This record gives sequence, structure tokens and C-alpha cells, in this order.
Amino acid sequence: MQKFDAIRPFYDSEINEGIRSSINHPMMKALMNFTFPGVEDSVWKEQLLKTHSIRDFQCNFIYHSVQKVLEKSSDGLSTTGFEKLEKNTAYLFISNHRDIILDTSLLNAALFEHGLTMTASAIGDNLVKKSFLLTLSKLNRNFLVQRGLSPRELLQSSKLLAEYIGQLLLRENRSVWIAQREGRTKDGNDATHSGVLKMLAMGSDEAKLTDYFKKLKVVPVSISYEYDPTDALKMPQLMAEANNEIYTKEKNEDFMTLLSGIIGQKKHIHIHVGDVLNQELDFIAVEYDNTNKQVQAIAQAIDDSILSSYRLWPTNYIAYDILHKTNTYASHYTENEKSLFERRLDLKIDQSNPIALEGFLNMYANPVVNKAKYQNAH
Repeated sequence: MQKFDAIRPFYDSEINEGIRSSINHPMMKALMNFTFPGVEDSVWKEQLLKTHSIRDFQCNFIYHSVQKVLEKSSDGLSTTGFEKLEKNTAYLFISNHRDIILDTSLLNAALFEHGLTMTASAIGDNLVKKSFLLTLSKLNRNFLVQRGLSPRELLQSSKLLAEYIGQLLLRENRSVWIAQREGRTKDGNDATHSGVLKMLAMGSDEAKLTDYFKKLKVVPVSISYEYDPTDALKMPQLMAEANNEIYTKEKNEDFMTLLSGIIGQKKHIHIHVGDVLNQELDFIAVEYDNTNKQVQAIAQAIDDSILSSYRLWPTNYIAYDILHKTNTYASHYTENEKSLFERRLDLKIDQSNPIALEGFLNMYANPVVNKAKYQNAH
């Protein structure tokens, strides 16, 4: 299976060597001191050196890191829907995407707690340019999505990725997490991009597209944060787009975003896993005869599931009311919650800049609009 070497995580046989190569890195020390405060370095180093599988690394170390993140920067994680999933079964989780590291880490923590198969997770190779981060991602069962390719390279890369995802799900019985679009949602509009589904379809050995998607066991996932810890960091890109300018990332921007997501305040977080898309796919197979229309319909089915189960928080309703200068949703939040949100607005955004202000408020308000649209349509 050497053809996947450029994108796959470590095999268990490579884990110990990966750990040895990074155990003395200052970022490993920072991660372990954060996770196990007050524990001597020699203690966690000894435990790490005895680690010989991704599962051990995730359960004995990363799971505890995630718990620490929740304890320090949130009011807790709630989950729904996990009880419907079956043990020892591989699912393709297609999720809305808010935070580079946390979305998948929290999903895996929840899967672990429910005794379910944890995921191999897609990550853009632009996020792991530093060799330590690449090693850490491979220890954590991330596989790489190659970015910034020419059209010809992109086709080759998409085909390889699709085959690898098929290999994981159908041959290795390993669940997979992938975002519904490339990159995180910056404006609160969660929508499944057809390009992601077309890429997945490249791995198909079925005559019918819908049959292949049924085999993959697609489960839509909806994740919502009361406060997006990277909200203000998303502004420069939104402003550039509003002004029709090309946005160029700062040198360390991805890394800073990654860090802010982990340590920034999130308050409440909710993850809902939807039902496996089965009946929807049967319906789509009968209703639409060409592949393009089927892909659009599958994207819509995923969106319907994500939007219907997206948990709205007081911050979403507050942003909507401020933006539209109304009290429509005043019953959904307290005055105290509103003043906290306004304080965040003051701290994070130059309010004399209407584009920045509107962009920030829309990020929180759009889920309210989208959910209302969804509910009116059904």
C-alpha cells in the first residue's frame, strides 16, 4: 500500500519511532505540561516511550489533553445522537467545520467515551508545514489533503485521497472525518460543497453513485460553539473578500489560529451526530437520473441534517438582534449574556468599521437565519 505513503498517518509499527523523534521537542513538552500539570517530565516521557499504537497515544495522552482544553476554556461539551451508532462499525462523518483541531478532537473524545470506532481525520497539508506538527498529526491519525495544486495535480491528488478514504472505511473498518467544505466556515454559513462529494465518488467501484455512498455509511455531524475562539481572526479574510481583494495569509497565521482555537474561550459546545444517510440515498437514486443532480441532492441531504440539529446559543440570537436592530429573539438570552457579548465585540472589533462589525455579527447570526430557513422549508 505504498501509494498512500505521502498522505497516510503512521502505522502502529512506526508510532514509537515517531514519538522518539519528537519527545524532546519544546512543543511536546508544552503539550504534556498543559495536559498533566505538576507531573515531572520524566514521568510522561517514560509513558510516551512505552507507547506503540495510535490508540494508546490517543487514549492515554490526547484524550486527556482534550479534557484539559474543555476544563480550561469551555463550560463543557454536550452530545446527542451517539447512542444510535453501532460498535465496531466504520462511518464517514461529514461535518460542518469551525475549528482546525478541536472539531475532530472533540468528536473522537465523544466516540471514545461511547465505545465507538475513532476516526482517521482529514487535515490540510498547509497546517502541518512544521515537522513537529506533521509528526503529531500522524501520531493522531490525521491524513493529508494536499493544497495549492495545479488542476492536473489536483485531479491525481483527489483520486488518491478518495481511494484512501475508501480503503479506510471499507477494508480497514476505520471511521473517517472530513469537513463538508475546504477550510473552515468563516461566515457561519454551513454548506456542503459538491467538490468534496465528487472527490469521494472518485473512489467508487459501484455502477451507481448512490450505492457507493450507502456503502460509506455517511453520517452528518453538526458542531456548534457558543463562542468561536477564532472569531476575530477570521475577520481579515472576510474583509478582503468584501472588498473583492485577494487574501494572503500571514506567515504564522494558521498556527496562531490553531493555538487560539485550543486556548480561546468557547463557553458551551454541542456535537450532534445525525442518522446514517440511507433512505435519503434511496430516494435520490430514484428521483435524479444524472450524477450531478445526485451530488447536489446528497449535499442538500447533509445540509438538512446539519442545519436541523445545529444547536443555537444565546450568542447567535444576540448577534441576530443587534444586526437587525430588533428584539425578535430577546426571550432566548439574558441582559447579562447580551452585555458579555457586546463586551467581546468592543474588545475584538473596530466598530467604526462597518464591514468588520457586520462580518463579526453575521458569523454568529447566520446560523439563526439558516435554521429558520430550513424550518420554514420543512
